[in-house]
Amino acid sequence: MTRLDDTIFALSSGTLPAGVAVVRLSGPQAFEAAKALAGNLPPARKAGLRTIRGRNGLVIDEGLVVSFPGPNSFTGEDCVELHLHGSRAVVSAVYEELAAISGLRLAEAGEFSRRAFENGKLDLVEAEGLADLIAAETEMQRRLAIEQSFGGQSALYMEWAERLTRARALIEAELDFADEEDVPGAVSDRVWGDMADLLLDVEEHIAAGKAAEIIRDGYKVVIAGPPNSGKSSLLNALAKRDVAIVTEIAGTTRDILHIDINMDGYLVRFFDTAGLRESVDRVEQEGIRRARIAIEQADMILQLEEIDSESKHTIDIVSPNALRIGTKLDTHGPSVSYDLCISSQTGEGLEQLRARILTELQNTWSGSLVPNRLRHIQYLKEASNSLSEALNGTELDLRAENLRAAASALGRITGRVDVEQLLDVIFSQFCIGK
Repeated sequence: MTRLDDTIFALSSGTLPAGVAVVRLSGPQAFEAAKALAGNLPPARKAGLRTIRGRNGLVIDEGLVVSFPGPNSFTGEDCVELHLHGSRAVVSAVYEELAAISGLRLAEAGEFSRRAFENGKLDLVEAEGLADLIAAETEMQRRLAIEQSFGGQSALYMEWAERLTRARALIEAELDFADEEDVPGAVSDRVWGDMADLLLDVEEHIAAGKAAEIIRDGYKVVIAGPPNSGKSSLLNALAKRDVAIVTEIAGTTRDILHIDINMDGYLVRFFDTAGLRESVDRVEQEGIRRARIAIEQADMILQLEEIDSESKHTIDIVSPNALRIGTKLDTHGPSVSYDLCISSQTGEGLEQLRARILTELQNTWSGSLVPNRLRHIQYLKEASNSLSEALNGTELDLRAENLRAAASALGRITGRVDVEQLLDVIFSQFCIGK
């Protein structure tokens, strides 16, 4: 069990060794602990060069010290940052000195961010966005995380909750003061039209959740088709390196191989699968089974077939996400039987293939606010269901209760309502030092 009255410390910068290592302290003893190592602290929020010494007076390092008095700090507590030379020996020596001070301990994963949440500096959506921003590897992942970590997503949910609160206030006024002349009687005209609009907004927002999943986890493109149709050759051509073994022997690929490619800021995950055909080989059968599962889960399927092939193994893939690709264009020439013809050997048609994939990707997300986590979707669905029940109900007091439940579900997304059981799960996913 963590103690909020402890002063915590941890490395907040990248993996050592590095040019600079930032050791962060937060808690009631942060300033005194920093003074024990660096002497008098510089003025708040101004960096000062200080010599860092151990208890024996020997010099550990020389670096910059910056103090941030609470509540105007990241965690809302007194914070100090020590900007040191980024060697393992320096950081280890500073850790040893800090751990020797009573009341100080090494921070747990995500504990700085959790304290920021506990002290009202972040809500849960902003905290999750911060974690995603740190983990972002592509431009679109960065943009999606920015919308969350800088409060855009939270502002949307708070605005919806305020609309629900206003609606409940009008309903409860009619329930409690129905005989008063200054209380409007036609609540339905003022409330239910707005609640119907809100329900549409929430449902559209939920439907956009797939876009966030694609941005965060990658756009899944499965390369499928019969044996020797050029699947592994295409994977290697896209990766611009030898990822998969390519031979003329049918059934060479038995398991699923995948590569991740950054395409104009989008993460695209390409999967090479076993050739689809009837087989009595148990290992190949397992590969084909896995291939079919991957096809079912794909965002796009590249259904490959050698141009003018007379193969008896061709198996059509019935899916609106399938793109029929004719391969070995350099050998056979183009054909109108396919959506696109390519040659992995010469590269002809590969730019057109990339363009088709990017077009589909750009249609998935326009940069608008979208729910970014499964738990967001779950609570949004709860809010949608409660709103729907309120709109379809007949008893005014029950309809008001449904609106309260909808607002409560929205509050759980940001952490403003009853989420204590979620905190350990959410903040344990952070790195130590954040």
